[in-house]
Amino acid sequence: MTSKRFSRLPRIYIRFRRHRRVLPGASPGTLTIADDAFKPIISVFSYNSTELIESSPSTFAEIAAQYEKFPGQIHWIHIRGLGDRQLLEQLGPYFKIHNLEMEDALNNHQRPKQEEHDNHIFIVSRMLYQKHDSEMMNEQMNLFLGKNFVITLQEKYDDLFDPVRQRIRTGKGYIRKTGPDYLAYALMDAIVDNYFPLMEKTGDQLDELEDTLLASPGRDALVKIQNIKRKLIVFRRSVFAERDKVNDILRSSNDLISPNTRVYLRDTYDHTIQAMDIVESYKEITASLMDIYLSSVSFRMNQIMKVLAVISTIFIPLTFIVGVYGMNFAEKDEVTGAVYPMNMPELYSPYGYIGVWAVMILIVAVQLFIFYKKGWLTRQ
Repeated sequence: MTSKRFSRLPRIYIRFRRHRRVLPGASPGTLTIADDAFKPIISVFSYNSTELIESSPSTFAEIAAQYEKFPGQIHWIHIRGLGDRQLLEQLGPYFKIHNLEMEDALNNHQRPKQEEHDNHIFIVSRMLYQKHDSEMMNEQMNLFLGKNFVITLQEKYDDLFDPVRQRIRTGKGYIRKTGPDYLAYALMDAIVDNYFPLMEKTGDQLDELEDTLLASPGRDALVKIQNIKRKLIVFRRSVFAERDKVNDILRSSNDLISPNTRVYLRDTYDHTIQAMDIVESYKEITASLMDIYLSSVSFRMNQIMKVLAVISTIFIPLTFIVGVYGMNFAEKDEVTGAVYPMNMPELYSPYGYIGVWAVMILIVAVQLFIFYKKGWLTRQ
């Protein structure tokens, strides 16, 4: 019975699931592929200011062939789906990526961070995006930035990088005229910029919830508040860590990040600060909505108790009257003929019944008039 009752409540989509794929005690750097991992979809962009080669290889050999064929160009290798162990085992040594980094890329519970190595920088970001079924996805995006390459690995097929691909294809802006560090910036900036539409939707939900709570608070609204609260926890974890990561990159003296790109990264850092402010303000609004819910429920309970108290007060004198005349102490004994003047002479009055009703109606009318004058019968 309990399960049926709770099955009618709105579904909470945000879940804190962590998939620990590496068994405890396993050797460091062990690459463990999940059983439900997606088959990789690979896209490679090799470009400079005047030329672009776009391909969709299916094997590591094809990736390496294109990379070696155009040594003077910038290469963006984007792999969606981590279900091919052989591909990942070949990719790491070829680009001098340590097994520990590949292990972190496969374990999708990493906090946003940046790690510097001799020939590349390893960057982890959290992608938050909305699916068609209104479920908010929280996915890890792994980025390896080298001298002439950017490698991105992600678990699922959905991503936020179509605008970046379009800029590369059309050659607009600086993306084809600058190095791979600008491409890495563009990808991270796309992730951060996508936080804002999601938070705007959350803000709209908060506004709707406030109106609902003031009008008719219910259990559904309470579940929605909890859902938004969990969303904001995910936002806070991602945005705060993203801010720290971008700040670490800005403070780094690594030559892979040019001074020109650092200017743009400072803009991304400003966006993370704005997102943090929005998250904090939404957290306060959510807390106030919970207070509104509790106050509204308490107010409704008080209204109900007031109505019940009025009804009880009305029936107290009526119950007293009918109780008195329900005792049936007659004035005259029908058997002996004895007269008892202290008993109820009204029992045999021809207008006693109508008179009692008139008195009770008059009492009710007087009570309602007094309650109305005191404001007890109006909504406040």
